[in-house]
Amino acid sequence: MPHERCSGLSGSRETATPFDTPAPDEDRSPAPPPRPVPSPGPAPAGRGGPPAARRDAWFDNAKYLAIVLVAVGHAWEPLRSDSRTVTALYTFVYAFHMPAFIIVSGYFSRGFDASPARIRRLVTGVAVPYVVFEVAYTLFTRWSDHAPDREISLLDPLYLTWFLAALFVWRLTTPVWRQLRRPLPVALVVAMLASLSSSIGNDLDLQRVLQFLPYFVLGLCLRPEHFRLLRRRRVRVAAVPVACCALAVAYWSVPHLGYRWFFHRDSAEQLGVPAWYGPVMTLATFGCSLVLTACFLAWVPGRRTWFTALGAGTLYGYLLHGFVVQGAKPAHWYDPAWMHGPLGAVTATLVAAVVVTLLCTPPVRRVFRCVMEPRMEWAFRGREDRLAQDGPRNADRVLSGSR
Repeated sequence: MPHERCSGLSGSRETATPFDTPAPDEDRSPAPPPRPVPSPGPAPAGRGGPPAARRDAWFDNAKYLAIVLVAVGHAWEPLRSDSRTVTALYTFVYAFHMPAFIIVSGYFSRGFDASPARIRRLVTGVAVPYVVFEVAYTLFTRWSDHAPDREISLLDPLYLTWFLAALFVWRLTTPVWRQLRRPLPVALVVAMLASLSSSIGNDLDLQRVLQFLPYFVLGLCLRPEHFRLLRRRRVRVAAVPVACCALAVAYWSVPHLGYRWFFHRDSAEQLGVPAWYGPVMTLATFGCSLVLTACFLAWVPGRRTWFTALGAGTLYGYLLHGFVVQGAKPAHWYDPAWMHGPLGAVTATLVAAVVVTLLCTPPVRRVFRCVMEPRMEWAFRGREDRLAQDGPRNADRVLSGSR
């Protein structure tokens, strides 16, 4: 994907969301109306309102399809040792599903300016769900993993919560990246240096935060026209042989456990290879992930589909499906012998896709909105304080604004 300087993106804000609904950029407190920008994909048909108020069906479709791949990848994990084909597919999917999420998250973080309204949204939309689900997963896995003494630690993300911790850090540093002349090369250097260091601890899963950082920074540097390039017919056609070659390489890499590099959670030394492998593999996996992310996005339909609306609830699917995955172990779902053959792989794939789809639906979102998108008016300074901060020019907007 081409990129540009982040400094040229100031003032460009989208109304779609990066990963969930709403994102930390999409404040629910009174804010200036967003400036319309060209849509990367076809505009949704049959929807009223001004263009700036519309959600982009292409991004919602991409988020839904990516979250399905996340769930399917987790469902395949107990089957990796039984099938080289499953492991190859697992490697292929892991090469791009989280990079795709992170790039899109970065793209919709371009307007983050650390203003009070956006900080409030960052706290309620990312920090609070992180705390809630870190505690919830710790308590749940005490039972599912038979680890009754597992400590609750907000500094050591457990299971899926690492992404929320990383997103919180990345968002806070967005103003810094927007000021740099060449942010992407700097982020790549940071990731390469992280792969050399085995002394980075588990606090906030910092190794992952640093190694996945280039994808977020790339998203900050992208513009709508870059995504439109992926919608060209020749790109979609070219994506087919490229993906087939990637699958062949993934199949070849299975004996070498190549998928571990795409986790981005260990240094080279921790993976049992010489230190210089770290920077080399950082660049190699970055290039591979970008190519496959481009292929994935090129295949995403731009029109409204039956699953488009589910793209607004992908954070719910992401955080909630982990309880089903963790519960599969004590429930012995993978114990039958047939589960470790082709039929079992197909069954696990379909069940994972159905479960995560249901978890993205509006009824589920209504039930869990209190912890995913809490309002928390009591925790922040009142309307009078915001009025004093915003100044006379925005007085009318603050006083008359509605949620």
